[in-house]
Amino acid sequence: MRAESDAENAAGGGATKANGTPVAPVVPATSGAPGAPGAPAAPGTAAGAGPAARSRRFPSITRDTARPEGSGRAVPGAVSTPVRQWPMLSVLTATAVGLLATAFGHPRVGCLAIGVALIAASVMRRVLPSVGMLAVRSRFTDMITYGLLGVAITLLALVMAAPKPGW
Repeated sequence: MRAESDAENAAGGGATKANGTPVAPVVPATSGAPGAPGAPAAPGTAAGAGPAARSRRFPSITRDTARPEGSGRAVPGAVSTPVRQWPMLSVLTATAVGLLATAFGHPRVGCLAIGVALIAASVMRRVLPSVGMLAVRSRFTDMITYGLLGVAITLLALVMAAPKPGW
């Protein structure tokens, strides 16, 4: 298969990828510098024009990642960071309250608070257009993750047996 596409490329028939996308023919390197007198112009450029267009291939080393949708500031403008990140801070505060309740001997109440905080995170991720650092992945993935974890923790809190005092 590769030999056939190389033969077509050499014959000028034009190669295509498996999905039918045309591939530019391979041009052998020349000894002359581009733009030098007597050197051929780069493919796709006129003589004396700038360098050839950048490749449309994905780079072998990624330099950046795309931000999740809705990851912008929850409150635009020149306000303080806690105000801009209120969705994340509200979930963290409710989770901290749940952990404190658990630490002070009320595990059911604490787990319920944590579960409700995660369910609220799922709802905020769905309803609000911009939630700041609460956006980790895509909107759909965040909603499903927060929602399933919140429901699981809430159900476990409701069905767990109360610990016997004195253990």
